[in-house]
Amino acid sequence: MSDQAYTPPKVWTPDTDSNGRFASINRPIAGATHDKELPVGKHPFQLYSLATPNGVKVTILLEELLAAGHSGAEYDAFLINIMEGDQFGSGFVAVNPNSKIPAMMDNSVSPPVRLFESGAMMLYLAEKFGAFIPEDVAGRAECLSWLFWQMGSAPFLGGGFGHFYAYAPEKYEYPINRYAMEVKRQLDVLDRQLATTRFIAGDDYTIADMAIWPWYGALVNNKVYNAAEFLQTHTYKNVVRWTQEIEQRPAVQRGRMVNRSWGELHEQLRERHNASDFDTSTQDKLGSNKSD
Repeated sequence: MSDQAYTPPKVWTPDTDSNGRFASINRPIAGATHDKELPVGKHPFQLYSLATPNGVKVTILLEELLAAGHSGAEYDAFLINIMEGDQFGSGFVAVNPNSKIPAMMDNSVSPPVRLFESGAMMLYLAEKFGAFIPEDVAGRAECLSWLFWQMGSAPFLGGGFGHFYAYAPEKYEYPINRYAMEVKRQLDVLDRQLATTRFIAGDDYTIADMAIWPWYGALVNNKVYNAAEFLQTHTYKNVVRWTQEIEQRPAVQRGRMVNRSWGELHEQLRERHNASDFDTSTQDKLGSNKSD
């Protein structure tokens, strides 16, 4: 890469010399690269994911549903290692043609229903179980507005700011400034909203909170990109208050552990098949020799 001004060619071609963190899995075409069936467990829902913010949204909701007594939300969660290209296996692509985590099957219905895009999964689950989404028209509209705000805003945080600040092979001022400006604006949007409401969409905890917290709560807590000081996230007092309240929920604490393959061993539950797995099958319980 060069610090000189870039002049786009008439026809774009991939940069095969890029040494960025995700160079090995980025490609300009879709579809499977290899044949690989997905494992299937015994529960109604089969989740294929990784504990990135988009994956954590769904596992938090599933754990919240179970905590609220919705036994039909039982699920098996299988780890998809995106750095090894698991998302390009034929079985995964059949569930999610976009080859992004998370992907999920609802096997409780016939024929089974495939689900991809985390926001679609959250809306599907909330409607299926009649939980964590307001019943009144105005409340539902507010909740969905914030849910789709997250879906539209997070790419500026992740693919924009996160990429150029934390992952790009070289640091450049213009893109970092461009996306830092937008992320701080987004934090201000949330902070102003939370100045008048306990939760994102009002007084009740909803799928909007579960979707937004894994991204913006993690940013405030310095759990992604190590950028809390750079962005001065502590100045968004209402976001901090909301972040701290949600992270105390037991279902949230469980949800963020599922399909996690990094960090403290006691916080890694790489596969989840039963509620007891949180006590028996985290990486510290399985042995440090299986931590790689």
